[in-house]
Amino acid sequence: MTKALLGAHMSIGGGLHRAIERSCSISSTAMQIFVKNNMQWFARPLEKTEILAFLRHAQRCQLEAVFAHANYLINLAATNPQFHANSLRALAEELTRADQLELPFLVLHPGAHLGAGIDPGLDKIVSSIDAVHTVLRKTKTKIALETTAGQGSCVGDGFEQIAQIIARVQQPERLVVCLDTAHVFEAGYD
Repeated sequence: MTKALLGAHMSIGGGLHRAIERSCSISSTAMQIFVKNNMQWFARPLEKTEILAFLRHAQRCQLEAVFAHANYLINLAATNPQFHANSLRALAEELTRADQLELPFLVLHPGAHLGAGIDPGLDKIVSSIDAVHTVLRKTKTKIALETTAGQGSCVGDGFEQIAQIIARVQQPERLVVCLDTAHVFEAGYD
């Protein structure tokens, strides 16, 4: 019988490796983390000692699945040029960090069109993902597009929108879907 994956989002306070200890202390088999402070755009690069402390942690093998969630500031559909540039840079930085930690996925809220409309929002999200993937050609960590609840101008509350993003990017094999059941229920799926 396959072991159930049960876990939670864990704090990285005190170091990335501390999240492993916190997760194992509640007998988790899965864990999600932020790869840096989730309310700041950028962070210093990870030091090799930090990466190795995470990868070689004695309890790391107890976790069947570990993945990351992108920070909440990133908006690939942003209409403000500086905000959009920050979003691209932050996503590239977080994908790099997740890849250094050998995490398979970085969960990402696709973005909010902020009044520009769904189609322009989708266009911007697709071109943004393509731009980041062009810069990070060798990164193995995949972007996991998270379904949204449909609040405000958020894109991704319908499976059709997520499917459009995947179909239109240049490298769809570098994307997966994170199905947030609470979000899709709120978006009207039952």
